[in-house]
Amino acid sequence: MGKRILVQRRGKGGMQWRAAKKGKIAPLLYPPLVRGKSLIGKITAILHERGRTAPVAKIHLDDGALVHLPATQGIHIGSQFRINPNNQAHSGDVLQLSQIPEGSTICNIEHRPGDGGKLVRAAGGYAILFARTPAGAIIRFRSGKSARFPGDCRATLGTIAGGGRTEKPFLKAGTARRLARARGRMYPRTRGVAMASVYHPFGGGRHQHPGKSTASSRNAPPGRKVGLIAPRKVGRGGSKRRFARTLMEK
Repeated sequence: MGKRILVQRRGKGGMQWRAAKKGKIAPLLYPPLVRGKSLIGKITAILHERGRTAPVAKIHLDDGALVHLPATQGIHIGSQFRINPNNQAHSGDVLQLSQIPEGSTICNIEHRPGDGGKLVRAAGGYAILFARTPAGAIIRFRSGKSARFPGDCRATLGTIAGGGRTEKPFLKAGTARRLARARGRMYPRTRGVAMASVYHPFGGGRHQHPGKSTASSRNAPPGRKVGLIAPRKVGRGGSKRRFARTLMEK
């Protein structure tokens, strides 16, 4: 009977691979959707939540509700927070996509009306409201992809705070280990070619080399589905799809 490799053990799941709940503050969601109602609040604290890249803004609304949302650039303790403002909107305000001007920078976007915000919530994240149509609003993400969302979906004007987070070096392995532990990730990560052949398909041999193609089929069985999963291209040959698209444009 063969031995299950580490990838198979992790894929099975379990308490060992779950992210810890310790240090979590609250779900970061917009208040329930009420059409045509304007809310005003005050930012009372800016907090850090374990495992989250962006800072968290603690907001007290005028109706007595307490809301936690990803903080945007430019806000501070004591600044005003508004939902569906009646006058001109500023960075940090929450509006429906149908009310936001085209070309605006937005973040914390709802995927469906009333879900509380699902997209563009990481530190330094933002998207562009490219166009508004009767069928919905077209949003362009930093990846270059575009998607259409209903006009009733809400979003926050501005950019998520903490954009320079990745510029700070770890300096020592212990700091990287604490980051991985907060997110339920494995650290340190051993390369497959450095393992013995019984632990990984790329292991074994007199020197460290995969010994076989690093590309794996999408339907490969567990234990062999390692390396590059169904890659579009491998090596320096270039992408055939990109070359074909260039010919079509010409």
